[in-house]
Amino acid sequence: MTLVATSSARLPDWSSLSERGRSAALDQCQGRLARLGRKLHAVEHIYHAEAPCQGPLSGLPYVAKDMFATGRSRPSWGCTMPQAPALPRGSVIDRLDLAGACLIGTATMTELAYEASGIGRRGALNPWRFDAIPGGSSTGSAILVAAGCCFAALGSDTAGSVRIPAHCCGVSALKPGYGRIPLDGAMSLAPSLDTAGVFARSAADLALLWPIVSGETQSVSGVLSRAVVLQDAFDSSDVEIAAIVRGAVDVLATSGIALEERSGFPEEADRQTLIVLQAEATGEHRSRLEDSNIDVTLRKRLRKGLSISDQELASALAARKDLRDQFILSCLGETDVAFLPVMPVRTPRVNEVDPASAQFNPRVLYALSRFTRFVNYFGLPALAVPAGFDRDGMPVGLQMIGRPGSEAVLLQIAARLQERTDWHGRVPMEIVSDIDGP
Repeated sequence: MTLVATSSARLPDWSSLSERGRSAALDQCQGRLARLGRKLHAVEHIYHAEAPCQGPLSGLPYVAKDMFATGRSRPSWGCTMPQAPALPRGSVIDRLDLAGACLIGTATMTELAYEASGIGRRGALNPWRFDAIPGGSSTGSAILVAAGCCFAALGSDTAGSVRIPAHCCGVSALKPGYGRIPLDGAMSLAPSLDTAGVFARSAADLALLWPIVSGETQSVSGVLSRAVVLQDAFDSSDVEIAAIVRGAVDVLATSGIALEERSGFPEEADRQTLIVLQAEATGEHRSRLEDSNIDVTLRKRLRKGLSISDQELASALAARKDLRDQFILSCLGETDVAFLPVMPVRTPRVNEVDPASAQFNPRVLYALSRFTRFVNYFGLPALAVPAGFDRDGMPVGLQMIGRPGSEAVLLQIAARLQERTDWHGRVPMEIVSDIDGP
């Protein structure tokens, strides 16, 4: 693995805090949110935290992507003006609040949640390097967790919008299986792919959040002993990215997980995913095609769906079950999880994926969601966790894909990795001096 100079500063996760530390965390996060969250252009609204209920998450400060109805402000959906009423608030917000978590604000996002790079109207900054993309579309959610402005954040993932910013910002994030977290009160982009997701600093914190946001209490039975390395995904990744992620997988191997290498990246499923995404996004937001308040590049992207017929969309959806079953059989086999990078490329600079830049490279933009979007088509759970740092000091993410209903298993594996590494606790270099500043 590449060794880079990183700060010795560490940010704790909620699970590691004492009762006294937790009681002070809310005020600390509110101060950072107002100061650092605004500096990073990652916060949309700031709320005064209400007195928390007693519960399993009592006092935990969290934010929501500004596409969820919170009951306290009108969501903007990343646009210049509010796009939806404040009420009614979503079920997932109710669940967190009833568990004692404290909603302290909403996080910025890319317009209509349809931009993987994180480049948007708000100009959100990656706290590791300001000239690097922060990842999208759940951009502010990942930034605020990485910057210590909150301990958890809600996001959404239609083609990678939770896992990509987790990779770029060096945090842990769970994209559960389709429908496992309620999406009422949230903006829709592509209904057959949309999934709510959760960010936190560590897998241990995600494990605290999961039964609350999902409404499920089932525990893991047994210990995972075998996993698959999706070798063709590693082979098609940049050499440095593949080596870093493979290093994290090797750490898991030393913990007693036997690894089996398999190939079978689902190319056909990826093609069908793009058909569903483009067609449904246009169907959901057709009224915005001529709206001059919507970014011209986004409107051009939305128009792509106009060329997809209803029959093509229906065929793509009909093919999903067989393609998913084939992936589970050929890639997962008798194991519960497959390992691969979150992204096949390093986190690019903003000018590489900005269509307005002379350095724009559409292949790089396309590559951001190359390894994530098919997972939404299959409706499978996936987890992104920090796996190390590249030669520029940018975080790199390991992705774990599981069988239906295996969210708790994925969290158990990630916790095992984080017990043996400290990548998830490091403070981004650009904000070290701001963490405890005035």
